[in-house]
Amino acid sequence: MAATPSTMLPLGTDAPDFDLVDTVSGDRLCLADIQRDRCAVLIMFLCNHCPFVKHVRSELAKIGRDYQPRGLGIAAISSNDVAKYPDDSPNKMKAEARSAGYMFPYLFDEHQSVAKAYRAACTPDFYLFDERGKLVYRGQLDDSRPSNGLPVTGDDLRAAIEAVLAGKAPSGDQKPSIGCNIKWKAGNEPDYAR
Repeated sequence: MAATPSTMLPLGTDAPDFDLVDTVSGDRLCLADIQRDRCAVLIMFLCNHCPFVKHVRSELAKIGRDYQPRGLGIAAISSNDVAKYPDDSPNKMKAEARSAGYMFPYLFDEHQSVAKAYRAACTPDFYLFDERGKLVYRGQLDDSRPSNGLPVTGDDLRAAIEAVLAGKAPSGDQKPSIGCNIKWKAGNEPDYAR
């Protein structure tokens, strides 16, 4: 499995808007729906088949359970080419969300435009925005990888979330996430992913 790092979108970037179908509820959701009555927003790019995501899926579900009640809006997005990767299709996304215990929307980015707007490069890729919609954290969940034997703790992302919920800035020492590259449709690969 090839490991691809995050692009590390500049801190302070405004949260790009989106309008996508939630594969669990069938509803169309935009960024404002995720932000409503929340003090911060976490956008995660995931997919079903990636070994890096499978490695952390329990922790992602736990982050949802721990932080949504505390005012964190969360949405996961899958942008993979489902013609080539049918395990990432919307029906299978819905089944994965239920199996993994995700309590947050799992959105399908069919045209891959949202992944491009966020400059997402890998799965998992994490973007944490403050109450003003400004990017304050982009980076890894923690130091664990499928092959390194370290426990999955969520320490890096959890520290950033805790800081934002306390009205503070997360540490500027942010390490890129590492994961499978987003599976771009033929001819749709963005310049930053080449």
